[in-house]
Amino acid sequence: MDEAITVAKVVKDFKKFLPGCTVYVYDNNSTDNTAEIAKKAGAVVGYERRAGKGNVMRRMFSEIEADIYVMVDGDDTYDAEQAPVLVEKLISESADMVVAARAEASEKHERAGHALGNKMFNVLYNGLFGREFSDIFSGYRAFSRRFVKSFPAVSSGFEIETELSVHATQLRLPVAEIPFHYKDRPEGSESKLSTVRDGLRILKTIIILLKEYKPLYFFGYFSIMGIVLAVSIALPLLFEYAATGLVTRLPTALLCTGIMIVSSLVLTAGVILDSLCRSRAETKRMFYNLVQQRMPRS
Repeated sequence: MDEAITVAKVVKDFKKFLPGCTVYVYDNNSTDNTAEIAKKAGAVVGYERRAGKGNVMRRMFSEIEADIYVMVDGDDTYDAEQAPVLVEKLISESADMVVAARAEASEKHERAGHALGNKMFNVLYNGLFGREFSDIFSGYRAFSRRFVKSFPAVSSGFEIETELSVHATQLRLPVAEIPFHYKDRPEGSESKLSTVRDGLRILKTIIILLKEYKPLYFFGYFSIMGIVLAVSIALPLLFEYAATGLVTRLPTALLCTGIMIVSSLVLTAGVILDSLCRSRAETKRMFYNLVQQRMPRS
């Protein structure tokens, strides 16, 4: 969206460093002449009217047929010279996704809020889903055909990059990272990211993905908290009963019983949903295996 300043250079650079590739540019409601400039630079231009990177990626992944996909933002902050390295890594390791992890991006090229948010979300992701990635928000990645055609792409905005990582982690797909240097935006080019708005959307996405992909972990946490609360409230009643044989605070006893029952139901829901999640993961894995892979040789 509105990358008229940079899109021509991005298209030309990738055609230069990946000879023979087809460059697709999807316009997402630009108010400038981004689409026309991209066409003149040699790109195949598509359109997605629903605003948001996730909506664009879902459209692209559905429409484009290829053996290897390289995804990059149109803002010229990612070095096209590294594209052959990503592709070679994908082929040589038979990987399904290779991520260009931004080296020193947080310290040199991002707003303070973005840098802090990136660090916090990477730590949160690693704690919840595993330590396969050091930069879950990188917009520069290479994919196999199997990954692209089996990826559900539910998210609508920039949180799609988190979903990409979770999908790879859940199916235990072969992935890799390559560190590379991130560039500043050219003068006159402005980021579409909002530190607070997009940060809240990403946090919401992580919570939803945790519920969807690790329901026992998600619901078990609330169940344990409820059980701990019920026991802590009930202890004085137990001591009183042991000393006098009476329970004088009946409402408190009923409250503890209610909290314990609800906590048990929440834990039961987590166990059931965890079984359903495993079944869904098996289905996704079977569909992934059905996608015909056409990986060229290195």
